[in-house]
Amino acid sequence: MKRRHLMLAATAAGLTQLAGCASPSIADLANERPLLDLKQYFAGRVMAHGVFQDRFGRVVKRFTVQIDGRWQGEEGELDERFSYSDGSTQRRVWRLKHLGNGRWQGQADDVVGLASGEAAGNALNWRYTLRLPIDGREWEVQFDDWMWLVDERVLLNRAVMSKWGVTLGEVLISFTRSP
Repeated sequence: MKRRHLMLAATAAGLTQLAGCASPSIADLANERPLLDLKQYFAGRVMAHGVFQDRFGRVVKRFTVQIDGRWQGEEGELDERFSYSDGSTQRRVWRLKHLGNGRWQGQADDVVGLASGEAAGNALNWRYTLRLPIDGREWEVQFDDWMWLVDERVLLNRAVMSKWGVTLGEVLISFTRSP
């Protein structure tokens, strides 16, 4: 009897742990406000400040990003210019397309294939594989990117970076639109 209780307790603990690993669903945020409209938010200039933390929580890099967004119908371009705390710079140009029903698609030169996103309520979940130069080699790492609109000016972003299913770190970004 005691052994059975131990097995049940171990099974319950395992299920609880698995439930904690489940990803949130974009549908859960459908009623959240203010409503995130990517075309409206990223029209014109947006500034961002962020950090990259390794899997141990250490801040490895700090950065700022100047983003200039332009839209024509359902297609847009986000020209991102990064300045890192170590003095290095980087440029990424996203080409985005709204597919309807909250679905998005994107491409950039260092993105492998297509990025896919889904928006609902005040949030966007964006998933893609990025080629990153690390120690003289290029690594393809996966990003699970979540953005939440706080108000008409502030958008928060948390991206989990992984390879082979192992979390490598997180990127935290605060975007701010000019008034």
